[in-house]
Amino acid sequence: MTAETAKKRAPRAKKSADATHRLRIRVRAYEHGVLDGAVKQIIDVAARHSATVVGPVPLPIDIKKYTVNRSSFIDKDSREQFEMRIHKRMIDILNPAPKVIEALTNIDLPSGVSIDVKMM
Repeated sequence: MTAETAKKRAPRAKKSADATHRLRIRVRAYEHGVLDGAVKQIIDVAARHSATVVGPVPLPIDIKKYTVNRSSFIDKDSREQFEMRIHKRMIDILNPAPKVIEALTNIDLPSGVSIDVKMM
């Protein structure tokens, strides 16, 4: 196959001016109950301003495990294990209006919840 026939077979799709913009929100917390409450608040704010919401999509849980000696000198074989679970959710808001973005910046979320916002 020559280069000319390859160009004829696979025409490139041009990016249109009306491409959809999305606001991708990743929410993280140690407790899933607090996380679900924060996600519900975000979705309620977006729905109040009639925005199109996709999600929440649960992402895999990050589990960090730590092993610690129970005693410092005797019983070296006796150990304790601790773990931290980080629960995550992802929400997409399609074609957000400026009012939606402003409302999301003014939202008051509980402590222990971290948010990453990206405009795609």
